[in-house]
Amino acid sequence: IITGDDENEEVYNTEDCEFAAKKRKKDHFRNNTDSQCFYREKWIYVHKESTKERHGYCTLGEAFNRLDFSSAIQDIRRFNYVVKLLQLIAKSQLTSLSGAAQKNYFNILDKIVQKVMEDQYNPRLIKDLLQDLSSTLCILIRGVGKSVLVGNINIWICRLETILLWQQQLKNLQMNKQVNNGLTLSDLPLHMLNNILYRFSDGWDIITLGQVTPTLYMLSEDRQLWKKLCQYHFAEKQFCRHLIPSEKGHIDWKLMYFALQKYYPIKEQYGDTLHFCRHCSILFWKDTGHPCTASDPNTCLMPVSPQHFIDLFKF
Repeated sequence: IITGDDENEEVYNTEDCEFAAKKRKKDHFRNNTDSQCFYREKWIYVHKESTKERHGYCTLGEAFNRLDFSSAIQDIRRFNYVVKLLQLIAKSQLTSLSGAAQKNYFNILDKIVQKVMEDQYNPRLIKDLLQDLSSTLCILIRGVGKSVLVGNINIWICRLETILLWQQQLKNLQMNKQVNNGLTLSDLPLHMLNNILYRFSDGWDIITLGQVTPTLYMLSEDRQLWKKLCQYHFAEKQFCRHLIPSEKGHIDWKLMYFALQKYYPIKEQYGDTLHFCRHCSILFWKDTGHPCTASDPNTCLMPVSPQHFIDLFKF
């Protein structure tokens, strides 16, 4: 594991490396059969205190196992949602996962990486997740004497080694060139290309698309486009505090967007999310449903963001 500026410095010894290699082979052999605990119901009752009817508490790990995230990543509407949830868990909740939930977490992460390698879908999102996860693990492994991690330290070293391997694979990922079978993006009229750019909610996606052709670059630099993006994500009083004028005296909305992003959270967009029923206190994917007893179930539903999911299990 490389640390600091010295690329030859290692934080674990040869015996740890040998153990990690053996463990990785065993995990690869078992992944096809032990990748996840399966449940018939794809919902979970979220209870924060013991009652006569229900004893104990619902934990983050239990919810993570029950909601079938392994299948959710195959649905393009849910993919970004699950990745964001895994990223939030990586930043602050790894120590809250049981041994079974840890195994489930890393097996789902393995499937995500393989999907990205095969479909080349949103590799930047996965790179950010792996970077946060490796940083957190490095910090937690150094604090192993305080028993901050559930499980043997060598297992976690093995997992960290696997993460570094995934990062290298994504770094070496080569995007497949599309065969030109006729009409291309460049053949679309300017107003249609401009309309596409205005549909983006992420500034980095706009910049990336602007690198495709000189025409798209010109459209991606439009001040009005970046102004609309700032207005969508941030309140007026927020960007009034951080006005950045350009050399001509105009507001540089592009720089404003990235400056504001450092201070305030941006709005998150997902094709599909988990939902919480306020009547039943059940967390579920909307299209799978749940056994609701309310007379009008739709009035009780509340979409759950990834951060809200984490907050539901903070007692």
